[in-house]
Amino acid sequence: MPEEASLSIDDIRLGDETFWNLPVAQRDAAFATLRRERPVSFHEEPEVPMLGKGPGFWSVTRYADILEVSRNPETFSSARGGVNIIDQPDYFSEFFGSMIVMDDPRHARLRRIVSRGFTPGMLRRTEAQVDRAAVEIVDGLIDKGTCDFVTDIAAALPLKIICDMMGIPVSDYRFVFDRTNVILGAADPEYVDDIANAIPAIFQAGQELAALMESLARDRREHPTEDLTSALIHADVDGEQLSDQEVASFFVLLVVAGNETTRNAISHGMKALSDNPEQRRRWASDFERVAPTAVEEIVRWATPVIHFRRTATRDTEIAGQRIRSGEKVVLWYNSGNRDEAVFDHPYRFDVLRTPNEHVGFGGPGPHFCLGAHLARREITAMFRQLLGRLPDLHVTGEAVPLRSFFLNGVKHMPCEFTPGGAR
Repeated sequence: MPEEASLSIDDIRLGDETFWNLPVAQRDAAFATLRRERPVSFHEEPEVPMLGKGPGFWSVTRYADILEVSRNPETFSSARGGVNIIDQPDYFSEFFGSMIVMDDPRHARLRRIVSRGFTPGMLRRTEAQVDRAAVEIVDGLIDKGTCDFVTDIAAALPLKIICDMMGIPVSDYRFVFDRTNVILGAADPEYVDDIANAIPAIFQAGQELAALMESLARDRREHPTEDLTSALIHADVDGEQLSDQEVASFFVLLVVAGNETTRNAISHGMKALSDNPEQRRRWASDFERVAPTAVEEIVRWATPVIHFRRTATRDTEIAGQRIRSGEKVVLWYNSGNRDEAVFDHPYRFDVLRTPNEHVGFGGPGPHFCLGAHLARREITAMFRQLLGRLPDLHVTGEAVPLRSFFLNGVKHMPCEFTPGGAR
C-alpha cells in the first residue's frame, strides 16, 4: 500500500522535478489522491534548456479515462507535438518516434509495411533466438556468484535480440547500448553530465544509430539475408516500400523502446520477486503454468513507460473536464495500473493475478505496443533460466533508479547467487 498522502491535492505538481525525487510510495499516494479527488488535473510544464517552457498539460490518472482517450485517436492525436510532454520540433519527434508519433493514414501505412516484415519464418527464428540468448546470458555468469542484474542480465537480453533481429554485428552491441542510454537517460547525469547539453546529446546519439542502420540498409538492398532489416527493406504493400531513412527511424524506435522497456520490466520483476519470496516460490514450483499471469503482473507492476502524451484535435471533455483543441493530454499508465476501481489490491504483487488487463503496453487502439508479444517472450525466457538455474539469486542492495519521469528505469541493481547454480 502507498503511504498516507503527504501532499495535498493542490501541492501535487507532476511537471516538477522535485515531485519525481520523492520516494515511490509518496508518489503512489499522490496519484491515488488524484484518482480520487481530481482525476483530470492541470499541471505546469518544466523549463527545458533550448526548448523553453510549454503551456502546461492535462493529466489523466484513472484507468477508464486512459482507455477512452486511447480508443479515440481522431480526437487525441499522437502526431501533434509527439508523445512527450515537452513540445519538440517535428523533425526531431518523428526521427525518434517513427510510427508512434503518427496518426492515420501515415501511421497505418508504416505499421502495415513493418508488420509485413515480421513473417512467420522471422517470428520462429526470433523466438528461438530469445530462448538461446537467455541460456547464453546465464551460462556467461553462472560461476561468478554476483553481478549487476541490470547491465549483466536484464539489459543484455533485449539488446542482443534486437541487434540479432536487425543484423547488427556483435562488435556494435556496446555502441548501440550506450547511445540508447543517452537518448532515454539524457536527464540523468550518469549519461549526460549537463542537462543543458541534453538535446544536442540526444540528437547526436540518434544520428549515430541512424547512420549505422542506413549503412546496413544499403548493404541489405544489394545483399539480402534472413534478418529483419532485409525483410523490412523488401517488404511491399500495394507497391509501397520503406525508404532507408524510414528503416533507420524505425530501428531507432525499436532499439530504444524495445531495449529499455523490456530491460526495466525484467529488472523490476526480479526486485518484486526478491521482495515477495512467497510469490517467487509459487512461480518456481510450476513455472510454465504460472508464467502467463506472472509475466503480465511484472509488466503491470513495472509499467516501464510511465506516460504518453496526446494532443486534443477539437474541443472535448474527459470525465466531465473540458479540454480545448490544441491542449496536451497526458496518460499516466503508472496510475492506471494502480487504479483501485480496476485492480483488487493494486499494490500487491501477485503472480496469479487474473484478470489483469493492464496498460503496461499502452492503451487499446492503433498505438498498442507492436512489440508486446516479443517482450512477453523475452521476460518468460529470462525468468525460466533465472528461476530454474539460479534459484537463490537475490537482490543485495538498492536498485538505482533512472532519473526520469518518462521511464520507470533501473540503472543498476546488485545481486548474488550460489556459483554454479543448478545446471
